[in-house]
Amino acid sequence: MDNLEGRVKAAVRHFWQNRQDKSPQAGQTLDEFSLLIKNLLVESGIPAGSIYRKEKEELPGFFRPSKRWDLIVVLDGQLFAALEMKSQVGSFGNNYNNRTEEAIGSATDIWAAYREGAFKLSQRPWLGYLMLLEDAQGSRRAIKVAEPHFGVFTEFQGASYAKRYELLCKRLMRESLYDAACLLMSGREHGLQGEFTEPVPELSFRNFITPLVGRALAYKMLRGEDKQSVD
Repeated sequence: MDNLEGRVKAAVRHFWQNRQDKSPQAGQTLDEFSLLIKNLLVESGIPAGSIYRKEKEELPGFFRPSKRWDLIVVLDGQLFAALEMKSQVGSFGNNYNNRTEEAIGSATDIWAAYREGAFKLSQRPWLGYLMLLEDAQGSRRAIKVAEPHFGVFTEFQGASYAKRYELLCKRLMRESLYDAACLLMSGREHGLQGEFTEPVPELSFRNFITPLVGRALAYKMLRGEDKQSVD
């Protein structure tokens, strides 16, 4: 994982440059992140042909027929990994709940499908969730929460949207809905130079990608051992 910070900066810069395009194609704003993750997996021994990021990313669900993930890895007919990558720029109040429901729903759906045998003989796949949030006054200011009948959990009282996303990502992992989660923040102006912050060390990109790379390296080692035993 050489020059990981520089490679993440390049992905952030691409994100903001893409948003400047007045008619970007759907789903392309985080395209450089999926490419970065693909390259890291290939460098760790995963065949490029087993990684899908622009086509054939659909996986069966339990509550719906299928869901299109941002990147999936299928090795030897087994589901190795699936990643969801989202961003939010502006419209924080309108989109936060949607993003939360999507993250929880996607994970709940795929684990139910896995439990019911949708992926045949696959071992437990690795799930990852990445959020790139605009670093702006609207994402950092304290937000009041409605409590007409019952009080919300204390940590949500006055929490900014940045804090809410932090809590979401941590709890997605604590509840084993995702194996790893990442929260990056970047502002419009300096983001064009690739600048970003990782407000929570636990949710850094390195902490996010290291377990997946480790899983890839283990696969490479086992594949090499199997090949030697056959020879």
